Amino acid sequence: MAARSIAVLDEHDLKDGQMKEVDFDKGKVLVARLGDEIHATSAYCTHYGAPLAKGVLTADARIVCPWHGACFNLCSGDIEDAPAPSAIHSFKAHISNGKIHVTANPDFTLKENLARPPKLSTAGFDAVGKGTVIIGGGSGAFQAVESLREHGYKFPITIVSKEPHAPIDRTKLSKALITDASKLEWKTPADLKIKYGVNLRAGVSVTSVELQDRRVILDNGKDNIVYDKLIIAPGGTPRKLPIPGVDLENVYTFRGVSDSQKVDSAALEGKKVVFIGSSFISMELVTVLSKRKLASIDVIGMEEYPFEVVLGKQVGAGLKKFHESQGVKFHMQTRVDKIVPREDNPSLAGGVVVNGEALPADFVIMGVGVAPATEFLKGSGIELEKGGGIEVDEYLRVAKLPENVEGVFAIGDVAIYPQAGELVRIEHWNVAGNHGRAVGKTIAGQPQPFVKTPVFWSAQGQQLRYCGYAAGHDDVIIKGDPGEMKFIAYYVKQGKIVAVASMQNDPVVSAASELLRLGLMPSPDEIKAGKDLLAVDISSISSLSKVA
Repeated sequence: MAARSIAVLDEHDLKDGQMKEVDFDKGKVLVARLGDEIHATSAYCTHYGAPLAKGVLTADARIVCPWHGACFNLCSGDIEDAPAPSAIHSFKAHISNGKIHVTANPDFTLKENLARPPKLSTAGFDAVGKGTVIIGGGSGAFQAVESLREHGYKFPITIVSKEPHAPIDRTKLSKALITDASKLEWKTPADLKIKYGVNLRAGVSVTSVELQDRRVILDNGKDNIVYDKLIIAPGGTPRKLPIPGVDLENVYTFRGVSDSQKVDSAALEGKKVVFIGSSFISMELVTVLSKRKLASIDVIGMEEYPFEVVLGKQVGAGLKKFHESQGVKFHMQTRVDKIVPREDNPSLAGGVVVNGEALPADFVIMGVGVAPATEFLKGSGIELEKGGGIEVDEYLRVAKLPENVEGVFAIGDVAIYPQAGELVRIEHWNVAGNHGRAVGKTIAGQPQPFVKTPVFWSAQGQQLRYCGYAAGHDDVIIKGDPGEMKFIAYYVKQGKIVAVASMQNDPVVSAASELLRLGLMPSPDEIKAGKDLLAVDISSISSLSKVA
């Protein structure tokens, strides 16, 4: 369909730093004003379709989704931050006779057509040469591909993934217990091949890396691939506690689609489940399974409250109260003695013993964190830190390599990287995605240090949203009531707010992530005195003068 120009709004109805969703033919567009400039884009986020008008606009032309932190460039529609899987459309806009006019193809304003393909056409790919090899098929790998092509990288890209499918939206596994990988894939293998020029080697393991020869070895030598640049993004391996019974057939960890299939098959009405660990993954699965009419759901945790280390006691207590209202029974400040087999079938778990008491179980889910999946790198020359992580610099380049070796990056769960003045390893799906975006831009020829604010979300009856990094925080300022699942929590460390969490207060966390980025986060005293994050001007052109 040909482009049309339509008057969508009176000029005086859009102030500096404001954005609005407006009708366009049968669709919608987002119009925004920065100073004297009018911009127009798709109206919805390409992640889960959130209305961008309810998000946050910044004076440096960023539109932040109100839900999960995806960010787009207002001027171009390009992805600024994960988890956006695709860019949005950018439309021409101008003012004439007191009206704001937008020129767009009406088809591109429909919600089903909200995504814009990557800038680089398939005709621009160079199929020969070493190119970039990505070890791992997760969020970091997918976003690296998107970023490489978006920033003009023309050389071959190969993803080597142990999983038998293209990169998926892994967050939906624990939040919705989806069992069909095809419903989770960001792009089909065919799309990756045709539109992105990616060679996907699915169901294949990298068993070693030869740095001097720039070569990855597959399946113990059955094949190998040479590379110019290497991105190590294998993710994590679920941990298992060293206790008796941990290897019984119905004791599950949770990471991939096959794990989701096992739990889905086991979680039938009337069954009993015991969770070992009150991690985010565990408690998201608890949220899903509490709707399945199980006979019992028991959760064993080491802290007094679930999420206590990350979210603090008050928020943890509020979430515990919600889960108890759904019939979940907690056994906190407790260690597991052993998992005992069933009397009639010694290959299956029949219970979990804590403090001498056996909790009956038809199946057990162990959610006690993950370890970096870096075993295959032992002996490669890449130095592994204690716990298996890989130290990287601000560009996510591996820091400790043999002499004359370069072009090796590590991202996601395996990367120990600089964040807030510390070297940290953060197991957030969205951090891995933004790592991939930064590395893609660097490899494409535009070196990009990683400076993103960590963001995560979790389904706990309501949507929990969090941004920042607050390990070892000194204080938590609570506005609202965690027990009612409606609150904002501000995490304080060394006299500064370094992280914010919320439930039912969108787009507070999106605003907080930008305030942290810009150095404009209010002080703890200002928050205690009632300052509202959404009242801090970061959208008008005049606000640029305040940026630290």
